[in-house]
Amino acid sequence: MVKAEAGQSPPLPLSPPLMPPNVKPECVDLPRHSIMSRRGVGNCGRCISLLTNHFKVSVNTTDAIFYQYTVTISGEDKRIAEGKGIGRKVVDKLYQTYSAELDGKRFAYDGEKSLYTVGPLPQNKFEFTVVLEESRAKQQNGSPRGRDSPIGPGKRSKHSFQSKTFMVEISFSTKIPLRSIALALKGNEVDNTQDALRVLDIVLRQQAANRGCLLVRQSFFHDDSRNLVDVGGGVSGIRGFHSSFRPTQGGLSLNMDVSTTMILKPGPVIDFLIANQNVREPRFIDWTKAKKMLRNLRVKPRHRNMEFKIIGLSEKPCNQQFFPMKVKNTEGTNEGETLEITVYDYFTQHCGIELTYSAYLPCLDVGKPKRPNYLPLELCSLVSLQRYTKALSSMQRASLVEKSRQKPQDRMRTLTDAVRSSSYDEDPVLAACGISIGKQLTQVDGRILEIPKLKVGKSEDCIPRNGRWNFNNKKFLEATRIDRWVVVNFSARCDTSHISRELINCGRNKGIHIERPFTLIEEDQQTRRGNPVVRVERMFELITEKLPGPPQFILCVLPERKNSDIYGPWKKKSLSDFGIATQCISPTKINDQYLTNVLLKINSKLGGINSLLALEHSSLIPLIKDTPTMILGMDVSHGSPGRSDIPSVAAVVGSQSWPLISRYRAAVRTQSSKVEMIDALYKPLANGNDDGIIRELLLDFYRTSKQRKPKQIIIFRDGVSESQFNQVLNIELEQIIKAYQHLGEADIPKFTVIVAQKNHHTKLFQASGPENVPPGTVVDTRIVHPRNYDFYMCAHAGMIGTSRPAHYHVLLDEIGFSPDDLQNLIHSLSYVYQRSTTAISIVAPICYAHLAASQMGQFIKFEDSSDTSITSAGSVPVPELPRLHKNVESSMFFC
Repeated sequence: MVKAEAGQSPPLPLSPPLMPPNVKPECVDLPRHSIMSRRGVGNCGRCISLLTNHFKVSVNTTDAIFYQYTVTISGEDKRIAEGKGIGRKVVDKLYQTYSAELDGKRFAYDGEKSLYTVGPLPQNKFEFTVVLEESRAKQQNGSPRGRDSPIGPGKRSKHSFQSKTFMVEISFSTKIPLRSIALALKGNEVDNTQDALRVLDIVLRQQAANRGCLLVRQSFFHDDSRNLVDVGGGVSGIRGFHSSFRPTQGGLSLNMDVSTTMILKPGPVIDFLIANQNVREPRFIDWTKAKKMLRNLRVKPRHRNMEFKIIGLSEKPCNQQFFPMKVKNTEGTNEGETLEITVYDYFTQHCGIELTYSAYLPCLDVGKPKRPNYLPLELCSLVSLQRYTKALSSMQRASLVEKSRQKPQDRMRTLTDAVRSSSYDEDPVLAACGISIGKQLTQVDGRILEIPKLKVGKSEDCIPRNGRWNFNNKKFLEATRIDRWVVVNFSARCDTSHISRELINCGRNKGIHIERPFTLIEEDQQTRRGNPVVRVERMFELITEKLPGPPQFILCVLPERKNSDIYGPWKKKSLSDFGIATQCISPTKINDQYLTNVLLKINSKLGGINSLLALEHSSLIPLIKDTPTMILGMDVSHGSPGRSDIPSVAAVVGSQSWPLISRYRAAVRTQSSKVEMIDALYKPLANGNDDGIIRELLLDFYRTSKQRKPKQIIIFRDGVSESQFNQVLNIELEQIIKAYQHLGEADIPKFTVIVAQKNHHTKLFQASGPENVPPGTVVDTRIVHPRNYDFYMCAHAGMIGTSRPAHYHVLLDEIGFSPDDLQNLIHSLSYVYQRSTTAISIVAPICYAHLAASQMGQFIKFEDSSDTSITSAGSVPVPELPRLHKNVESSMFFC
């Protein structure tokens, strides 16, 4: 920016001054920020008595000290032992064998490399030899350990024991005083509080492991068929419990919640494959897919009481897969001949097992890479509690949500029953710390904030009831006009003429003037069989041929409502190449409510405003009305679990047209897979320019806010955990400040930084009723952090299941909001979401950022990497997103 003369504020230019490539803009040294402490509590609203799923924890021995030891387990070949569950088996056996040498002291073991005791062990270092014995059934016939052999039935009365020897080294690492928790509860900053809490969590995990539970981070799942829900595709959801110790204003508490994870449906392998591939019979199974799916899964054959791990499939069917079998000679001596026999004949003739359908199917290989062991498919069943980590389909996800939700009263009962039956008080490590856990839900006082009033068309007031409103007999506040538009149809089943007529009629009622569409374009039969990119290209060729110029808007009818493979290529072509706003629909029932919801999105995309807060309409929002204020919403969307080849997509939305807080522009970039910190907020180029996200949003704010520069910036950040709060303050905020300074500004705005979390386990319940808590419920006492500035807010009306409140953490507040002003602002931002007529569960800027990341992430889903520009981040190249066309880059295209 140019320097201001005395007493003048310089205008913000639309492009920074050109600089030589070797000159960098000067930036002031930035102070490192630290997380702020609570300033007070709010008083607004009507009081309500609540219960929460926190159970009081009493600590009677605060001077106890945890001693941490490093555990190293190696095999006889001196290699570090690896393998799921091997650590717990070895350490359990170690305690049984050597408890006297350890003075009988009980410990908590994390299953990997750390072990904790209350008070020290007799020595700082131990070395033990541990022998694990595994039962192996002897074979009646054949040679089970021979090359290319099947696994026969064996007689259970005869066993050989195969023993494995492990060397275990236990060495002292550090001390963790339990007193650090007591100090943290008083509001002191103590370094090793999290370490002490982690030890307590490990104690609970160990107890669950000892009961045979599946452990997933801080959740555990019992092997009980009553907890399973079938979601299709051979996958089941299993209900278990999350448990974690949390320091709160009311003291230490155990946060216990119902949790669900996905597992493979236990039972016959063939049934799983038929369900997983959605085929009717085994002959339709794709065995290449099956091999990939089954690899590393554990099975149990019905003729043996043992588990095996699948390493692959046989190359040939069961009745053609030969292996060499040694047969004893008639004299009974060991030297016998070797016969080539099929797996099928071995099991049917030598083992006496009838096989009804395995003859023409591959066998499961459960041996070693160079020593296969084969089992006929029909003898094997998948064992329980094997995690399924792939992304669920939309159908599976919908099924899971429907089948696993619980009403508030049912959830309360489930949780109190779980704590009462947990036997936590009998745990020797907890007992040594003097820790006991209460059996009742914690009582807490909440407040119900006043629901904000809205303004709709003709400046009419609209007062939401129970977090909901509608546009019956109302018009949009600022309705757009659609003069030239077109309908395209990728779906054979829709009558586009009827849809367009109904949309025009509904638009008239909502204040939107919509002319008749210029044309209706149907996809031809031949193109329908092509790949999605070709189909979209052809459709745009037809649009170009039939229209004299680009349309203002395109209504696109898709064949599927969710996950249509047309969607990504269509959005990329329309938004990036042509710069045309589009609305995709896949209607099943066309009525006034459906069309109104579609028009809410269309009006927002084309620059209209559906409704505003009454305070916003009259420019009366506290601390924002007098000072140019920009609101940012930031989110990063990651690819499916286990897909490191799909980049993460970072999106930031920034408010426009101050003093409004209802209109936003989005900027979206790709970055390295699974990286949570946004790395393109400030992106200096070799020529001295900044190609980052924030510059784009700052210039747009300036352009739409009558050439005013933001003096205050409120940042809402989604998706980060408490361990990343300092990175948000000292990496992301620092990048935002640098982007502001790059535009030549010396005066840095005041910042308020708030992290919003939905992925937590605190639930709120009404103490005097079975319903969910009312919309606008806020809690900022008792169950909140003893020092930090956080609160829970349930802005939405939970109609089904149990509501999950948003957990807001205020990391920095230079603007100086009072608790009431900040809570009311956040509550109001749940009512400005232009896509719906309900209060949403988290502030609109975060939802918009999530939508923008999700929509533009589809751009690269169907891209060939050779057609996409690449930026290299570390060793993995990251495909860059195409930029939006200038006609739509400032629009709410993501609505």
